[in-house]
Amino acid sequence: MERYNFKTVEENWQKFWEKNKTFSTKLDKSKKKFYCLEMFPYPSGKIHMGHVRNYTIGDVLARFKSLQGYNVLHPMGWDSFGLPAENAARLNKLDPKTWTETNIFNMKSQLKRLGLAIDWDREISTCSPEYYKHQQEFFLELYDKGLVYRKEQYVNWDPIDQTVLANEQVIDGKGWRSGARVERKKLNQWFFNITKFANELLESLDTLEQWPNKVKVMQKNWIGKSFGCEVKFKIKSLKNIKEIKCFTTRPDTLFGMSFLALSIDHPMAKFYENEVEFKKFKKECSLTGTTEESVAHAEKIGFKTDLIAINPLNEEIKVPVYFANFVLMDYGLGAVFGCPAHDQRDLDFAKKYNLTIRTVVTPNLNDHNFEVSDKAYTGPGYIFNSSFLDGLKCPEDSIIKTIDYLAEKKLGEKKINFRLKDWGISRQRYWGCPIPIIYDENNNPKKIPKEMLPVELPKIDQLESTGNPLDNNKEWKEIIIDGKKYFRETDTLDTFVDSSWYFLRFCSPQKKDYGFDLEDLNYWMPVDQYIGGIEHAILHLLYSRFFMQALSYQNEKFNLKEPFKGLFTQGMVCHETYKDPENNWVSPEEITSIDGKKYLKKDNSKEIIIGPSESMSKSKRNTIDPQNIINNYGADSVRLFILSDSPPEKDVQWSEEGIKSSFKFIQKLWGLNLKITAEINKNYPSNKSDKIDKFINKFIKKISYNLDYFNYNIVIASLHEMHTFLIKEVDQGYKKETLIENYKKILIMIMPIIPHFANECLKVFNLKEISWPNYNEKLLEENIIPIVIQINGKKRSLINAEQDITEENLLILINQDQKLNKYFNEKEIKKKIFIKNKLMNLII
Repeated sequence: MERYNFKTVEENWQKFWEKNKTFSTKLDKSKKKFYCLEMFPYPSGKIHMGHVRNYTIGDVLARFKSLQGYNVLHPMGWDSFGLPAENAARLNKLDPKTWTETNIFNMKSQLKRLGLAIDWDREISTCSPEYYKHQQEFFLELYDKGLVYRKEQYVNWDPIDQTVLANEQVIDGKGWRSGARVERKKLNQWFFNITKFANELLESLDTLEQWPNKVKVMQKNWIGKSFGCEVKFKIKSLKNIKEIKCFTTRPDTLFGMSFLALSIDHPMAKFYENEVEFKKFKKECSLTGTTEESVAHAEKIGFKTDLIAINPLNEEIKVPVYFANFVLMDYGLGAVFGCPAHDQRDLDFAKKYNLTIRTVVTPNLNDHNFEVSDKAYTGPGYIFNSSFLDGLKCPEDSIIKTIDYLAEKKLGEKKINFRLKDWGISRQRYWGCPIPIIYDENNNPKKIPKEMLPVELPKIDQLESTGNPLDNNKEWKEIIIDGKKYFRETDTLDTFVDSSWYFLRFCSPQKKDYGFDLEDLNYWMPVDQYIGGIEHAILHLLYSRFFMQALSYQNEKFNLKEPFKGLFTQGMVCHETYKDPENNWVSPEEITSIDGKKYLKKDNSKEIIIGPSESMSKSKRNTIDPQNIINNYGADSVRLFILSDSPPEKDVQWSEEGIKSSFKFIQKLWGLNLKITAEINKNYPSNKSDKIDKFINKFIKKISYNLDYFNYNIVIASLHEMHTFLIKEVDQGYKKETLIENYKKILIMIMPIIPHFANECLKVFNLKEISWPNYNEKLLEENIIPIVIQINGKKRSLINAEQDITEENLLILINQDQKLNKYFNEKEIKKKIFIKNKLMNLII
């Protein structure tokens, strides 16, 4: 049998698509649009298997929707600013621009080899002045709206590298690159006022019906809306301090209060800044870090002041005031009251400093002897030891009663607080979008005139090892406008700003006078399907949502509030990990095996220790180079395997056997193609077609349904079923027309998955137009049967499904049944009892 020559076929079709601009898209209001977008990559230099999976998932959907008649926008660009390029440029003694552009060229050619249906005419790169010019325009727009401001902020400062570090770059109190002890330093920083839209961002999540619930929950928790009370505490002091306010979500535990704790950045700190012990304490706090996570894991320490706070519910209760390292100034009012019995952090602190522990919540109404010892009680119950609050159900009744009392006595008021902080966008880096601000001799900020945009980065042939190159570049930094000398802002924008609007630019990539054209935007936006990793659930997705709120604020023409209609988060690509006897990581390419059980290192025959399968990463060296796999097996084999083993939202385990199996299956499909072609040429006179017509009709519905719902692994399984059926059936004497019509439908349906193969087989039919086939409902009806669905043995629903439906496919229908969702409530299915064509009983 003639073998399928994937190298020639794939090369020819990729040349054809590029030459004919097959996937180039134009605005066409006569057509329904579909905007399919995967999160654009950082140009590191080489694509990895995570890229392959992400872009293949999106490509399948884009091709499917195009065949269904949609006007599909499926673009690609590069998230090309950022610290990695700057570090690589320093290491390789290059300028970041050259390094980045070389990487983009290499990665683009690698992505093209996957056969992606990309409109490359819309390609963008965030480090291009043509792109960031418009970003600077948006910055100035938001500045005029009062959504951008500048203030002093504590940052992690590396004294060796002379730069700010993100919290993630501080390891054990030291800079990740220099190893220097990190300092907590106050610097002027630029901020986006994201908190202005906190409530809108929270409430709008409920409109995103096509987003995974787990992502919406993560964003809700990050925004962190909490209802509570702003409480006034009278202060007994020799200093001129009369009152301190604090926000609390649990005012009902005030009778259990044993201390008041302040942030070291609280205004009260000014009264102690000259004390030696307080200076020592602040220095110790500076080693903690600036994030909630680092604060939560640090040892709780405090500095006792001479202040005494008076409990507003009982003036007989007087407690000490501390500065504490676990209180953050940017949450609430930078002050908290400590109730050790009902908060573990407060309990640890109280025990350290021998403070009173007074229990005020009991789990049982009549248990007034309940006491807390080593573990704080944080559950529901009833208030006791609390005067007029005693006996109230906690927290639902007790909180309301306490707030009402404090409000009546003018000692507090009901407040709403958000965990969300304003977005700090300043970065002391070279390789980023310049901030279009200048300063006069008195350090007053002023906007760069719009006609002077873009503010471009100066060309730097080689970066110095430390500091911010822009700050040291006097020629670029100083600027004369209208005869007056100014100084440019030398911070650059956080790269998350670059990715907060790039999807708008894809709509009008050539527009020069503004970042997008409203007509284009009104047609293409929102993105119908956005695809990317769960790791971007909060920052990137939240910032993109904020950017739409900010652009539409005080703008009647721009009314897009949500950028992404649908969101799909794919799983990781995983591989076994390997180590040599010296505990060094070893890559899969460096090992060999004779029996498939014992693995040896190729260069020295030392036995390899096989570790767990983990997501592919450079650090653990368990990566596979997609280019080598494409060279050996072809792009279609890679696409087929990366989609076949597990649902796209789950992790997939990479294996050499798996890719070989996919390669063999395509060879089998080629054999089937040759067999069908031969049968077509025989042209039997028979009119029989029932069996093949019914199978293909059912096949169309199954493939269409599962492509729509990202059940790509089931689509692949269906291809195997199709091959098994046809290899036996095609030589049963079918008429030429019957075979041709049904085979064309099959090839069109496999086109989104293995496009090179499908197009090659289809070309013999000389089709002028190709569209997704429709199925006949009447032919399906005789195959539909009712199946009883039970939860824990009780009948809860009746689902109409295809006869002989598999357990896996029936579970998909169950998951999509709204009536059944309420019974699961995210509970785990412990056991499944499946009786084919009759019943499914789920034990939860």
